[in-house]
Amino acid sequence: MTIVAYSLAVVLNLFILFIGARFLLQPYSAAAGYGVPATQDRAYLEIKGLRDATFGIVGLVLLAFAGPLAGAWFMLAVAIAPLGDTLIVLRHGGSKAVAFGIHFATAVVVLVSAGLLFAV
Repeated sequence: MTIVAYSLAVVLNLFILFIGARFLLQPYSAAAGYGVPATQDRAYLEIKGLRDATFGIVGLVLLAFAGPLAGAWFMLAVAIAPLGDTLIVLRHGGSKAVAFGIHFATAVVVLVSAGLLFAV
């Protein structure tokens, strides 16, 4: 169980770090993938990228240096972000498939990861 818990948490943190980097380097295509295309306001897209990259780095640091309990609480707290992303996509005309299939599903997997880490 420990290997599964850590592996899932590491993969999720690396994934959000990748998404953050994509928003920093390719903000408009990243926004389209997010579910709400943008053609301006690059600064706000880059802010999202920095936020996501920071979440990924903090999650990895907690897992490496503070252990599974700290990682579990972190994952539980950051599940708010993809839940909020679900609502943002829905409120701004994005597709329900993206809102629920990407963002809500991500929140569920992050919560599963938190549960696995709590069980370690």
